[in-house]
Amino acid sequence: MRQVVITGIGAIAAIGNDAATCWQSMCEGRSGIAPLTLPVRDALKTRIAGEVRDFVPSVHFAPKQLLLLDRVSQFALVAAREAVRQSGIDFSRGNVAERTAVIIGTGAGGQTSQDEASRSLYGAGDNRVHPLTIVRVMANAPACHVSMEFRVTGPTFAVSSACASANHALAIAFQMVRNGQVDVAIAGGSEACLTVATIKAWESMRVLADDACRPFSAGRRGLVLAEGAGIFVLEAMPHARARSATVLAEFAGAGMSADAADIVAPSAQGAARALRAALQDAQLSPADIDYVNAHGTGTTANDATETRALHDVFQSQASQLSISSTKSVHGHALGAAGALELIAACGALRDQIIPPTVNYLAANPQCD
Repeated sequence: MRQVVITGIGAIAAIGNDAATCWQSMCEGRSGIAPLTLPVRDALKTRIAGEVRDFVPSVHFAPKQLLLLDRVSQFALVAAREAVRQSGIDFSRGNVAERTAVIIGTGAGGQTSQDEASRSLYGAGDNRVHPLTIVRVMANAPACHVSMEFRVTGPTFAVSSACASANHALAIAFQMVRNGQVDVAIAGGSEACLTVATIKAWESMRVLADDACRPFSAGRRGLVLAEGAGIFVLEAMPHARARSATVLAEFAGAGMSADAADIVAPSAQGAARALRAALQDAQLSPADIDYVNAHGTGTTANDATETRALHDVFQSQASQLSISSTKSVHGHALGAAGALELIAACGALRDQIIPPTVNYLAANPQCD
């Protein structure tokens, strides 16, 4: 069982096109949630989202490569490049490439390409779609492109478990590095879900806010959809030390669970099991924890359920915790959410700053 550390962080989100800007926005409570800019947004009731702004794909990719890339893969590559650059790792040395895994979570995969294919078939009446639609849409495309970008030949795959996708990808990567299956992992999550069809589907669930994301607040009206990616370089401590890498944080433990109850309604018991498992895995007690970056979606059900789970696990220590939800500034990026929020956790440890929960109106009795 080896100690696992983070040596590189990359991101692109509504609050910034790199990890440093994202973290600064979180600290300042500077929201990236703004009016939608989709060309056909008039077909939607939803007017706000956490869109990635000022992103020009041609600046980052050659035309030939762009043909293969859905927006979800573009985000993953941009974030991975930043993370690898910060880590300073050289995949061409020795057997590093074959001892590196790439594990990237996504909740929805290539929704932009899916949307384009559907419009072509059902809207324009075409009898064929773009020949590269499959390789753009598939959920493992982001992981594949990151693997090819760095010529990494170790285990490469996707994880898809809705809003937990990035968390699960990072947890599996952590376990593989700790157990010695690999020495390095490029892991995180990517999502590009802001298409008309996807937003329409979320509208039908009646969980989208029409004003702002207000986690744990009285008067909260739902979540705000967002897009983006967060990618990390995880390494075994001996491997990082051998190349004099800068350690940004230790990845101490992970816990995973399933509610096995309802397909959408959250369970306090299920969340509590994951929290307890993470503490046990890290060999930490509730008293060792100072800050929790919460899921904090801003929905009525999640925030109250998450509060109960935290009380259940931390007991008397719960009142001593600092808790915030950065979704209030970057929105809910679904399969990439946990990766963006790990940036907040790493930043809080490094800079001793707890990012605020913005848009808070007043206390809610269920979310103390």
